[in-house]
Amino acid sequence: MSTRRATISDVARAAGVAASTASVVFSGKTPVSDATRQRVLDAAAELDYTGPDPRAASLRRGRSGIVGVVFEGALRTVFLDPVTRIMMDGVADGVASLGAGLLLLRDDDREPTLVSAPLDAAVLVGCNAGLRESMAILRSRGIPVVVIEGDAGPDVPQIDLDNRDAQREMAQHVRTLGHERVVAVTLPCDASRRRGWIPVDQQFTVDVTRDRLAGFRDVFPDAGALAAAGSSIDEGLIAGRVLFADPAGRPTAVIAQSDMLAAGVIRAAEEAGLRVAHDVTVTGFDGVSVDGLAPYELTTMAQPAADKGRAAGQAVAAMLEGRDAASFRFTCTFRAGNTAAAPSA
Repeated sequence: MSTRRATISDVARAAGVAASTASVVFSGKTPVSDATRQRVLDAAAELDYTGPDPRAASLRRGRSGIVGVVFEGALRTVFLDPVTRIMMDGVADGVASLGAGLLLLRDDDREPTLVSAPLDAAVLVGCNAGLRESMAILRSRGIPVVVIEGDAGPDVPQIDLDNRDAQREMAQHVRTLGHERVVAVTLPCDASRRRGWIPVDQQFTVDVTRDRLAGFRDVFPDAGALAAAGSSIDEGLIAGRVLFADPAGRPTAVIAQSDMLAAGVIRAAEEAGLRVAHDVTVTGFDGVSVDGLAPYELTTMAQPAADKGRAAGQAVAAMLEGRDAASFRFTCTFRAGNTAAAPSA
């Protein structure tokens, strides 16, 4: 009994059509009549033919059909962040015209994954020291690279966000309300993800944290900043418990670097018997929906996460099609909620 896999030519012969006609039925690139399409599909079913061999298509195109997305640290945390989920949807939309799939990689997978993975292009999320090493490996292989929220040099397309300007705008809003005892709760400063107060001489390897903190300190240069180990409600709760432990020294406003952190700070405030907005103002950053936050509507800076991801995907598509890939800088929008008010008397 023969085990030879049926080919498109076999299907065409059985359906009584040209091989090119059978091929477009599966590719969908050219319309065919319903009757012809059904004849081809019936012949394919009879021959147990499920479609063109993707390996053959890859050889013809000279591409793998895979775009790598490289993150810092453990991948198990990637989709816990709603901003990342929205952004990844945008990346997928951006590369859809290529018919490509996404492969998630860690920046510490440089050996051997980045050396051998069959990638057509890569998107680096951020650009810390580890990711810069990853970029060097990818570019030595001739693989096009796009960076989201990170500086990889003038010849690498960058999809950026106005992190410093946006955080400055929020800090200025809090100052205008009349707050002076203000603290920032930040995203991690580096790969160690150490919790605690940020010293003046802190060295940042996470560009987003550095830039948002710089915007905060443009308005509150002497204010304290407490680093969290990640962007989550639990981390915000841990930070908030530290901030509200001493009634005499608690801040009247907390500016968090993510909405998830802000939601955790709000829970800590409620634990401490504080009324959010009346006793303590809490603001966020990102503009995402946070489950269980009602009746609060967070005062925040909303970022276009899907557009950011889509722009990265479109930059990849442009490079693979031999076109110039543009860099973009997106702008956040202030969104007023009910978690910020003037300090109580």
